[in-house]
Amino acid sequence: MHPAYSVIFFTTASGAGYGLLAWLAAFALAGLLPPDTWLGFVGFAISLGLIAAGLLSSMLHLGHPERFLKALTQWRSSWLAREGVAAIATFVPAGSFGVGWVFFNSNSGFFAAMAVLSLAMAAVTVFFTSMIYASLTPIRQWNSAWVPPVYLALAAMTGALLLVAVARLFGVDRPILAGVATIVILIAWMVKTAYWHAIDRAPARSTIESATGLGHLGKVKLLEMPHTEENFVMREMGYRIARKHARKLRAIVHVALFALPLLLSVPPLALDLPSVLLFVLSLAAVVFGAIGVAVERWLFFAEATHVSMLYYGREA
Repeated sequence: MHPAYSVIFFTTASGAGYGLLAWLAAFALAGLLPPDTWLGFVGFAISLGLIAAGLLSSMLHLGHPERFLKALTQWRSSWLAREGVAAIATFVPAGSFGVGWVFFNSNSGFFAAMAVLSLAMAAVTVFFTSMIYASLTPIRQWNSAWVPPVYLALAAMTGALLLVAVARLFGVDRPILAGVATIVILIAWMVKTAYWHAIDRAPARSTIESATGLGHLGKVKLLEMPHTEENFVMREMGYRIARKHARKLRAIVHVALFALPLLLSVPPLALDLPSVLLFVLSLAAVVFGAIGVAVERWLFFAEATHVSMLYYGREA
């Protein structure tokens, strides 16, 4: 599949935003983050800013962005519409939770209920986003049970990296924050590795023979291309990445998205470092994580193969 930069930004930015929102709610409910005005203001500004930027970016990928409200009415049958409805609805509890934190320095009572709802809606929205792709049966690499766990794990991981950086910016350096981030990095690493293992070893669901219905006659070969020039289907569905390049990009993901953030998160757990250095380490982890997740998501699209390309002579 052709990697669309607007969708790559949408899924990575909004995922990190929802992840940060969920961790803000979780740690606030556990009493592990103080309801400090400026900590809350910066945390919610980054979280809701990333979510809003991701939603606006996703609209650029629509054929008619001006009709996005009409698209939301199809929530009964469309995961895209469900994701849009959930994303917009999340702003209500998230905004209320943020108001309580920033203006009233409170994470209890009504605001605690809004925190719980914000956490739940963040997880639901990321799951709906993942199902936009996991529900597409013509694309073997997306129609996998591993896709929702990958989206949820990476959202939680990038959100945790952001939370540690924001907390340290305001002098909140509790080992549990970096400890949770470390655990989430390891979980996300295992989940993504399992996803790659699954799609690499899964057998092809369709062949040229089954697609044309001529398999009973023997091996099917394409005599000539259906079109003399490249068409929309070939451009969008027929994007291919060489296996050697895919291996290199996967290695970059392993290093930038997982290994480096993990190495930058572990030292603060064992060493007594200055607060400035701690913040620099957490900020570096955020930067490497952002680079890594962008490469991971580009590869998620580039490695996907659409069954329609069988009609253009591509082998399964």
